[in-house]
Amino acid sequence: MGIKLSASLRDNKNTSVLRREGLIPAILYGHKVENVELAISQKDFNKIYQEVGENTMIELDFDSGQKKEKRPVLVTEVQYDNLANEPIHIDFYQVRLDEKIVAEVPVHFIGEAPAVKALGGILVKSIHEIKVEALPQDLPHGFEVDLSKLENFESSIYIRDLLIPQGVKVLLPLEAVVVSVTPPRSEEEIAATKEEVAEKVEEVKVETEEKKAEREQEKAEKKEVTA
Repeated sequence: MGIKLSASLRDNKNTSVLRREGLIPAILYGHKVENVELAISQKDFNKIYQEVGENTMIELDFDSGQKKEKRPVLVTEVQYDNLANEPIHIDFYQVRLDEKIVAEVPVHFIGEAPAVKALGGILVKSIHEIKVEALPQDLPHGFEVDLSKLENFESSIYIRDLLIPQGVKVLLPLEAVVVSVTPPRSEEEIAATKEEVAEKVEEVKVETEEKKAEREQEKAEKKEVTA
């Protein structure tokens, strides 16, 4: 396993103290694995996570107090501080090297579509993640989709067109469209859409006024009965 990340057992310090020391609280868990609370160097984690993301196996090294541990893990969740956009907690899942797992692999779009650049088309990205099944060490980091293949409005890129590594099973239909280009909308179409939206707004407005009138009528009738 080429990618390694060092950790330490989390002591009794609260999470705010750990973060001030440049550490991220983390939890290690897995099937038939006892949960272990850890602390990770924020600097080390940021560097590795930017390179590999969630679908690459990492060797997590730490001293359990009894022996030196080397655990194969995947990053399953990273929680971020909304203001600072820095990780504040990490979940690591310990995997078995002989057991296949299911994961969502991101799609990376590269290049530029001629049908967009030259013809003014609209790029439609239908799939951003692809569910796959594979051994942890065979999980792809991502699927690259070359947009330069979209030369006209009839062009589409399907899952079947992607480079699927050996040992990886895609759990979506191979005929599913990943990305395509639609013709630019004419001024008439845009105007028609605006008119349709305006009509719907007017319908809702009229309906609301009718409901209001009904409520006023009901109130008046109740007053008459009470009187």
